[in-house]
Amino acid sequence: MLAGNATLRLLFAIMRTAKPPVVMLLLNPGYAYERALLAGISRYSQLHGPWMFVREAPYWEPDSRTMRERLKAVDGVIIIESPLLKEIRASGLPCVVSNYLTETIKGIPNIVSDHRAMGEMAAHHLLDKGFRHFAFCGYPGLFWSDQRFEGFERALRQAGCTVDLFVPPAGRRRLPRESEQTSLASWLMALPKPVGLMACIDERGQQVAEVCQSASLSIPDHVAIIGVNNDELVCTLSNIPTSSVAISAEQGGFDAAACLHRLMLGQLPRSDTILIHPTHVVARTSTDIITIADPHVARAVRFIQDACKTPLRVADVAKAAGLSRRVLEKRFRVSLNRTIHEQIRKSRISVITRMLIDSAMSVSEIARATGFTDATHIARYFRTETGVSLADFRRRRLP
Repeated sequence: MLAGNATLRLLFAIMRTAKPPVVMLLLNPGYAYERALLAGISRYSQLHGPWMFVREAPYWEPDSRTMRERLKAVDGVIIIESPLLKEIRASGLPCVVSNYLTETIKGIPNIVSDHRAMGEMAAHHLLDKGFRHFAFCGYPGLFWSDQRFEGFERALRQAGCTVDLFVPPAGRRRLPRESEQTSLASWLMALPKPVGLMACIDERGQQVAEVCQSASLSIPDHVAIIGVNNDELVCTLSNIPTSSVAISAEQGGFDAAACLHRLMLGQLPRSDTILIHPTHVVARTSTDIITIADPHVARAVRFIQDACKTPLRVADVAKAAGLSRRVLEKRFRVSLNRTIHEQIRKSRISVITRMLIDSAMSVSEIARATGFTDATHIARYFRTETGVSLADFRRRRLP
């Protein structure tokens, strides 16, 4: 027994004196996505480290000899795709990459995003606002922008709608700022109004908002804008704060760190793909509008949004809209292609989702706040509507 205790004390002593892993982070905190990855990596280190970090500018390429010398003191690397990746892979160091220019980088764990799902989420947000005209402004040729457009277009096509796509003149991906502003303004002016517009990223949405204001196009009355990444600084720089699809980048950083940890221990990663999902829409002024042509349906939708935290019956909605239930049901089908009850469920799930993500409330507290009898009731309701449990949803989506 004494010998066993002595062995344990020796092992703990070795663990305390062991040199922490040194991890090079080639990520730029100036971008919300990469900053979120860094936050997830930091959280993993606090829980399973400590790690020591070396940070370098990710888009600056030193000479090969300098990089090789720096890598000698490093145990692993997490990097956004850049020219530095070639040198790092040649070193044989454990490495995880967040791809940016290449859809899949073979032979190395990739942090990838479900871009099509992000486009679908933006489309459903605008459809719920009653829009029937839609547009997309991205960076043609960048795979992640193109895939977000594909998801956006697919969801709208299923709803019987089409999308106007901004294509730079002569197919050029990037134009000088003044030329692009002029092209964007002409395109925006020619779109049917009101139009729900998805920008491939929040920075692109900010550009669209600037052009709208210079062209005297009202946001959201003429053009409603939604971006991706929920970069709060970028989204609120405009006089009209822009809505955005939030993503699970911080959880992606945590999972990437866990993957790198296994590699540094000489183990195989559990997966070659660390997937980042869209989580929810953060709605701001740029989409704060109901464009449903039928005033009774628009009034009903507003009523549902305002009252969905309480048990709500279809009869209550019909009364608020000033129509019989039968007539309102028919108008809902025409305007939104769904029933009143489906709209109530959709709004309730949206509220529950926001509470799961934006608050530290327990499931029981959320149940009480949204009119459910208990945690079991809300859990059953959420699983039926979304196909996942409350616990799984929170675990996947939250940092």
